[in-house]
Amino acid sequence: MTDAVHLNPERKHDFALLFDVKDGNPNGDPDAGGMPRTDPETMQGLVTDVAIKRKIRNMVALLGKDKPGYDIYVEAGVSLNSQHERAYTALGITKTKEKSKDVSAETRAREWMCKTFFDVRAFGAVMTTGSQQAGRVQGPVQFTFSRSIDPVIPQEHGITRVTRTKTEDTKETEMGGKHAVPYGLYLGYGHFSAPLAARTGVSGDDLAMLWRSMELMFEHDRASTRGEMALRGLYVFTHADGFGSAPAHTLFDLITVRSQVDGPTRSFGDYSVKIVEEAIPQQVTLTRIIG
Repeated sequence: MTDAVHLNPERKHDFALLFDVKDGNPNGDPDAGGMPRTDPETMQGLVTDVAIKRKIRNMVALLGKDKPGYDIYVEAGVSLNSQHERAYTALGITKTKEKSKDVSAETRAREWMCKTFFDVRAFGAVMTTGSQQAGRVQGPVQFTFSRSIDPVIPQEHGITRVTRTKTEDTKETEMGGKHAVPYGLYLGYGHFSAPLAARTGVSGDDLAMLWRSMELMFEHDRASTRGEMALRGLYVFTHADGFGSAPAHTLFDLITVRSQVDGPTRSFGDYSVKIVEEAIPQQVTLTRIIG
């Protein structure tokens, strides 16, 4: 077992991530025409857990390429049912054969899916579609929505293109738009359950892959409206055992992020970030991966 406590899958981990965006759209809302997500009452920006997990999945696919156990279940362009079929094919299971087995086809397929796909054993999955099903997996790694420290101002910037789409189009230029916020610093939280990890087979290598993927997830997700996104903090609170030594919210309350300017914030340097380390319980260890 590694000496790095934040890589120990037999312990509970609660973690906080701090990231920012400048002149970009961290998470567009399809119900609002792609505008940056906001809380309509406070106008704080929001980034969903799904958006963060998508970036992690993409990064794991790059870091874990050709490594057994690091395939991605929820992958663009690949149907979920076809992933289930891979399990049945690999195990040589047919309905006729399986009737005489003590272990059900679904159970065996679920175990294969956990071993093969990083995101199944880490995030969980509902694999109950299609004729060849693999059951349900409750993932040990879960994320909250991330919320900006201060209100953000979503903007739409009009753009033009000098080429026509079709030859017969009469307009010489076409209009479009890009959505962005001038600046936003977002704080989100995550949790790792050791008892659930034991069920899915999460290892210390998997935790190392998770943290490394989070470190790099914005570096390899660049786009015109995500050109200036950066991870500013990744703080892992590791408990003494698998069930926890303190409630997660009491640990997260030790992190304070405050603006240091009177006017609008436009950079990470406009904020102060403080963790009250002396108040951390003795049975909890803080690992600063970033920040």
